[in-house]
Amino acid sequence: MERFLTLHKKALILFALVCLLALNYPIIITALDSNLFGIIFSIVLFIIGGRKTNLKMSYPLLAILIILEYISFQLHTKSVHFLALSILVCFVYYSFTRKFSFIAFICVILFSSIFNTFFNYLTVEIKQTLCYGVYLSLKNFIPITKIEGVNFYINNAKITIDTACMGLSMFKTGLLFGAFLLTFEERKQQKYFNIKQISLFCILIITLNIISNYFRIITLILFDCTKENTLHYTIGLLCFVFYQILPILYLIRFFKPKKEELINTNSSKFAIVSIITGFAIVLMTSFEIKKEQQHNLLENLDHSYNIQKGSWINSEVFKIATPEKLIYIKTPAHNPLICWTGTGYKIIESKIISRNNEKISFVKMEKNGVQYFSYWWYECDNKKYTSLVEVLLIKLFYNKSARLINETSRTKLT
Repeated sequence: MERFLTLHKKALILFALVCLLALNYPIIITALDSNLFGIIFSIVLFIIGGRKTNLKMSYPLLAILIILEYISFQLHTKSVHFLALSILVCFVYYSFTRKFSFIAFICVILFSSIFNTFFNYLTVEIKQTLCYGVYLSLKNFIPITKIEGVNFYINNAKITIDTACMGLSMFKTGLLFGAFLLTFEERKQQKYFNIKQISLFCILIITLNIISNYFRIITLILFDCTKENTLHYTIGLLCFVFYQILPILYLIRFFKPKKEELINTNSSKFAIVSIITGFAIVLMTSFEIKKEQQHNLLENLDHSYNIQKGSWINSEVFKIATPEKLIYIKTPAHNPLICWTGTGYKIIESKIISRNNEKISFVKMEKNGVQYFSYWWYECDNKKYTSLVEVLLIKLFYNKSARLINETSRTKLT
C-alpha cells in the first residue's frame, strides 16, 4: 500500500483536487461568470511564467491558505473561499514543479471576486476625490459655479459624472497588460524580476490608471459627454491608451530582470504533510460554507422599527416601507452604494456625518430628477459603526452577529 501511494501520489493529489473543485462547483461557476478571461489568463501566465526557485514557497502559501479559510469559515465569505481554492491550485502546481511566478500570483488575487468587492466599496470615494481634483484644475479656466460630490455646476447647468463608471475593467486590463510585459521580458532575458521591481511596476500602473481616469473626467466635462454613448466610450478608450498603455510600453524599458534563472534546484519532492493539511482545511471549509447561516437580523432591534409592517425580501434583507421613509435591514455584506447605483440611482455626495452624537454614513442621490437622502450604519452589540472592516473583525474574532441598517427618504432626516 505504501509503495502504491509513493508511485501514484501525484495522480492521487490531482484526483483529490478535481474532487475538491467539483464540490465547490457553484462558487467556481459564479467567479468564472464575472472574471472568466482574467482567471484563465492568470492560470496560463502561472504556467508559462513560472520559474524554478529555491525559495520555500510551501510555507507562505500554506499560511495564506489557512488565513483565508479561517476568514471564510467564520464569515461564510464565498469570494475569500474561491481565492483560497485558487491559491491551493498554485500550491499543488508549485509542489509538483518547484516553479512559481509572483507576477501571475498577483493576477490570481487581482481577478478574484474579493478584489471586485474591495474595489466596489471604494468606488464612490475614489470618484469623488478625482472629481474634486478635476474641479481644482478647471475652476480657473471654465465657469464652474460649484461642485457637489460628482456634480459639476457650469453656467447653471449640471454635469454629473456617473459613479458606476469608475473603470474597473480598464484598471484590471492595465495590470494584466503589465503582467504580460513583465513575463515576456523574463522569458526573453532568461532572468526574472525580484519582488521590489514587480511591486514598483504595479504601483506605476495604478498611478497611471488614476491619471487616466483624471484626464478622462476632464475630457468628458469639456465635451459635455457624461452619458453613456459611442463618444463616451471612445473617450474612455483613448484615455486608457494614451495615459496608461503607451506610458507602460515606455517605462518597461527601464525594468530589466536581474536574477538568474535557476538550473540546479532542490529535489522535486514536495512536502506531502503540507499538501494534506491544505486539502483538509479547504475541505472542512467547503462543507461549512454550504451550511445555511442564521443571520438574526431582527434580534434586539430598536423598538422604533415597526417590524410588523415589514417583509423579508430574502434571508439577508428585511424591508420596512413607511410613508416617511424606506428602511432596509441587511447583512453587513450588502453595500448600499452598490445596491443604489445598481438600481439606477446616481450618487451625488457621500460622507460620514454625526447624528445623535454617533457617526453614520450619509449619501445624497438622484433618480429621474428626484433627490433622495440615505443614511446607514452597521450595528454590533448595540453600537453603531461606519467601517465594514471594523465590524467584520469583531464578527471574525468574537463571533458576534452584526447587521446593516439603511434609512432613505426624500427629505433630510433629523
